[in-house]
Formats: sequence, structure tokens, C-alpha cells
Amino acid sequence: MTDTLEQQTPSIEPIAPSAEASLLEKLVMANIEEKKAARRSRNIGRGFWFAIALVLAWAMFGRGCATKNSSTPHTAVIEIKGEIADGADANASNIVASMRQAFEEPNAQAIVLLINSPGGSPVQAGIINDEITRLKLKHKKPVYAVVEESCASAAYYIAAATDKIYVNKASIVGSIGVLMDGFGFTGLMEKFGVERRLMTAGENKGFLDPFSPQTPQHKAYAQTMLNQIHQQFIEAVKKGRGAKLKETPEMFSGLFWSGQQAVELGLADELRSLDSVARDVVKADEVIDYTQHENVAEKLAKRFGASIGEGAVKALQSNITVK
Repeated sequence: MTDTLEQQTPSIEPIAPSAEASLLEKLVMANIEEKKAARRSRNIGRGFWFAIALVLAWAMFGRGCATKNSSTPHTAVIEIKGEIADGADANASNIVASMRQAFEEPNAQAIVLLINSPGGSPVQAGIINDEITRLKLKHKKPVYAVVEESCASAAYYIAAATDKIYVNKASIVGSIGVLMDGFGFTGLMEKFGVERRLMTAGENKGFLDPFSPQTPQHKAYAQTMLNQIHQQFIEAVKKGRGAKLKETPEMFSGLFWSGQQAVELGLADELRSLDSVARDVVKADEVIDYTQHENVAEKLAKRFGASIGEGAVKALQSNITVK
């Protein structure tokens, strides 16, 4: 019986020295790999923040404008392309900074605004219009507008401040008017049985809410404001174009015209291109671009800053209570 039990009981063999060494080696290698992974993670993190620092440095110091040698007489060009709006490439800050540099350059014989824009903000256009007038008087240099495909609405607001406006015969010019657009969903809400619950402090705080009916008083108020801005636009055009205008009842109605019609109406001066203006009007064939653009780094930096600011505001708001 004893012999049987001894035969059934398994014997525990000691770990051979070679197996212990193998296990220890595996533990050491795992520890080394873990440290390597941690070091790689730290290096990646450092590389990321170094890249961010380079991007920010590029944003602050890499903003370019003049692309050629400006040591000889030349025509300074500033592009106004796309929508004119705060946050767009064609915004007052970029364009005004570009104009100041061009005006202050002794070898810039004249400034040409190369325009291809359907319009945009009357505020941004008004700022640029005022600055053109100021810089012309200060530096005694001519400023010309050269229109490519379009110079409409706020773009024409800007062009009106220049000494002369040159267009292509097929350019779109004009649209001297102001609009405010939006949508109303009240009928659709009633159809689907949706109730709008809007609470305000101030009887006009819900003004222009798309889910509330538009009152006659609100409509009249908005129309008065639009008429006032429209009149500011008209006065800027009349001041800039002066006796050149052959005013018609439709001129300030928001209509637009071809470049050829614009010349006939006095909204533009001649049919010319950028090269033609530089060569035959300015008498400086060399064209240098002074346009300042927000580069990708600047845009990323602004978004990064905005996200941080938004997070700080949310954190602050979460700690504010009203009792």
C-alpha cells in the first residue's frame, strides 16, 4: 500500500539552473523594453512640443509679404481675393498692414489693389476705405484698383477710395447695396406641432430669432439700419468717384454691370490688366507682391489659443453659481 501511494504521488523536481537564468533574463529584458517604451514616449512628447514651438515661431516671425527685391523702382501689388470678412484672408487687418508697408517703401512707385471678390463685410470694407484715403494723403502716392473677375458690393466699397479703377471688359462690377438674410421656420414648426419656448429679459432680445414670428416693428427697425449702411456706401462711392459718375436710378439699387458697362457709367475708368497698369500707368514694369496672408501656423495658433480660452471660460462658468 505504501509503495502504491509513493508511486501515485508526483515528485516536484527543482528548477534547473538554466531555467532560472532564462526566467531572470526574460524579466530583465521586459524591464528594459518597458524603459525603452517610456523613453520613446517622452521623446515623442518632447518632439511634439518642439514642433509646436517651431510652428508658433513661424507664425510670429514667418509672415511674408514682398517676394522680390524691392531695392529698385517697382509697382506694389496687394491682393484682395475672396470674401472680405474678419477671419478671412481678405480682412482689414491683413490688407491695411500690407498697404502700410507698400506705402512706406521708397521704391514702390504706386500701389495696386488686385481685386477679385464678391464682397463681404461693410465694416471691414469701411476700415480699408478710410485707410486708403489716409495713406494717400500722408505718402502722396497713387493707388489704383485692378479688377479681375469681380469687384462687387464691399469690394467696390474698397475700390471706390482708389485714384482709378481698371477692369476687364467682362468683369462684374457694382452691386452697391446692403442685405441681411436669414430664415424663418414658424410655419414649419406649427405644421409639426413644435412649440418655441424662448425666454428673454428685454422685449427686443429675441429680435431676428428664426423660430419666432417677425414683428412689423422689428422688420422696420432692421430696414432702417440697412438703409443707413446703404447710404454710407453710396456716400463713399460718390466721394471716391466724384464727377466721373453718370448716375442713373439703378446705380445704387444693388445691380451689377460688366466692366465695359462700368466704364460707360463712370464706375470704372479704363479697360486694363495688372501688367498694363504697371507698364503704361505706373511706368514700373516690375511687380512686387506685398500681400500679407495668415499662414497655416498662424491659423493653427489662433485655433489652439481659442480652444484654450474656451476651456478656461467653461471652467470659470462651471464655478459660478447664482443663489
